[in-house]
Amino acid sequence: MKPLTYVSLFSSAGVGCYGFKMEGFDCVATNELLPRRLAIQKYNKKCKYESGYIAGDILLEETRNQILSQIELWKKNENQQELTVLIATPPCQGMSVANHKKKDENKRNSLVVASLSLIKQIRPRYFVLENVKTFLNTICTDSDGKDKRIREAIDDNLAQSYKIAFKVLNFKNFGSNSSRTRTLVIGVRNDIEINADVLYPQYREESTLRQVIGDLPSLTQMGEICPNDIYHSFRSYNPEMRRWIENLHEGQGAFDNTDESRLPHYYKNGVKAFTKNGNADKYTRQYWDKVPPCIHTRNDILASQNTVHPVDDRVFSIRELMRMMSIPQEFKWSAHTLDELNSLSLEEKNKYLSQNDINIRQSIGEAVPTEIFRQIAHNIKQEESK
Repeated sequence: MKPLTYVSLFSSAGVGCYGFKMEGFDCVATNELLPRRLAIQKYNKKCKYESGYIAGDILLEETRNQILSQIELWKKNENQQELTVLIATPPCQGMSVANHKKKDENKRNSLVVASLSLIKQIRPRYFVLENVKTFLNTICTDSDGKDKRIREAIDDNLAQSYKIAFKVLNFKNFGSNSSRTRTLVIGVRNDIEINADVLYPQYREESTLRQVIGDLPSLTQMGEICPNDIYHSFRSYNPEMRRWIENLHEGQGAFDNTDESRLPHYYKNGVKAFTKNGNADKYTRQYWDKVPPCIHTRNDILASQNTVHPVDDRVFSIRELMRMMSIPQEFKWSAHTLDELNSLSLEEKNKYLSQNDINIRQSIGEAVPTEIFRQIAHNIKQEESK
């Protein structure tokens, strides 16, 4: 069987494309803007060559050249003629004009267009794009200077060389352990005798929150850390806020409290003011026997969307979030092993979590569930082995 390789663009901490590693694919290059996210990929030994970890803006020629050079290095050193898969999960700026931070950049969704350009140039055997539900109907300024829907841009750039399938799926029914509706675009190069549809993950019955995390121990003390799992801990918050949620049942939110002293509030110039109920899912307990909620980047606070445990007075722990996003136990957030982290003193554990908690949580919230990409990788491997 020929070696299987991939390049991952906008890879963040590598949570999604870790599924390709699980299926035996070699990572030729992985690109991420934030070095702290790229460091997590190094902990998981994603790339064979150190030069494969590429931190930088893909809109810069220097970054694109680094990716292309790494592919050429791999071809030379590994005697391999072509890339198997290119994965891209570019941030999408909706209908707004993109990237105001770059004075020379005023095109819409230029990151998407840059991804299409690289696919066109590299010509991998397969490509995978993942993004939000509305991705395909969002406007971009294509390389021809015309504003068009992203779906049209994909066709204009790649349809001559690839058979392309477009699907919007709720990942809860395709191997992820939480509700997450996303667009998946898969392309198969025309010289390969299969259609892209066969590479999609298979339908599965969704799991309940109880099935996903119900076996984990309850955490009742603020600041408590599970002795045999540093990532299962009670994230501390303002103790006054505990009164807002402590009497709630599943599905109830803090704004349902009839006792005024238990309603969310804040202080302005020393005067107490009540928080407006802007979102029904703020300060709201989740249901044990319903599908786990969509995980967002602000999963660290009670005031965010669907973050409160069904029973405990806390947000979901990192370990619980990992399970909801189908991130395997062995995925590493640190250069240290889990056993090494668990053997730290309580003071050292708290220091580690205070330094890493937000980065880990945000990385989980913006990730593709690992199992989704693992299944696609498995399906490609099956086809490549024929």
